[in-house]
Amino acid sequence: MQAPHPLQSRGRRLRRASVTLLVALLGATTALAEKAENQPDDAANQIVRRMVERNEIRAQHLQYCFSRRHYHVEYHGFGRSMDASMDVEATYNAASGKTFRVVQQSGSHVLLDHVLKRLLDTERDDSHSHDAALTPQNYRFRLAGNTLEDGRPLYVLEVDPRVKKKLLYRGKIWVDAQDYAVVRVEAQPAENPSFWIKSTEIHQFYAKTGEFWLPEQNQSQTKVRLGGTATLTIDYGNYQFQPPGSQSSSLSAVASTQ
Repeated sequence: MQAPHPLQSRGRRLRRASVTLLVALLGATTALAEKAENQPDDAANQIVRRMVERNEIRAQHLQYCFSRRHYHVEYHGFGRSMDASMDVEATYNAASGKTFRVVQQSGSHVLLDHVLKRLLDTERDDSHSHDAALTPQNYRFRLAGNTLEDGRPLYVLEVDPRVKKKLLYRGKIWVDAQDYAVVRVEAQPAENPSFWIKSTEIHQFYAKTGEFWLPEQNQSQTKVRLGGTATLTIDYGNYQFQPPGSQSSSLSAVASTQ
């Protein structure tokens, strides 16, 4: 059998390296999941203070959560295309953090093992960390305006990291003016994780389930500097707030707390 030409071998190594480099970046995009320095913004400070207070209250009440997710990633570049899908059961326990069970998977083993499963590992390991929390300790905030979406008034805030941490981002967040919860994020990673990554756009959407605002969908697109694009979509849903066998609900009226 004729040995592969050195340029062909090099091309295969570049393709595999480009996929591997996406792992760290796509992992940062799910952590979801949070411009230049400005003078103190009193309006923004008041909004952020109430947002942090409400988030703490919601976190205290969210002791257990079970959900189902669908992951899909596509990669096009270097003369080839790959895709993979995965269905996951996610369980959150306030005492022990997050655990995941892969129910079904299909597609490229490279993307399954080196992208999607590593996303789960990153989220599980960070489930007890506050390194990416949307707080004044991690971010600067500036009120960019107000808007109305689906009949709900929202504040639009620009966010910029104060510190260097791997999961932080810069961009805009939309905050519900009644519940003081984040309903949408449009951002880019605060720091480029690799020379090989040209740009990344992150779009995260939240929806209200019961008294909690929880992830509804994540859409992230990464462009590789030498060519190629990876697109990740995560659909969240089927939230349950009681452990199996629980006889009563312990949910409280979080939204009514001022």
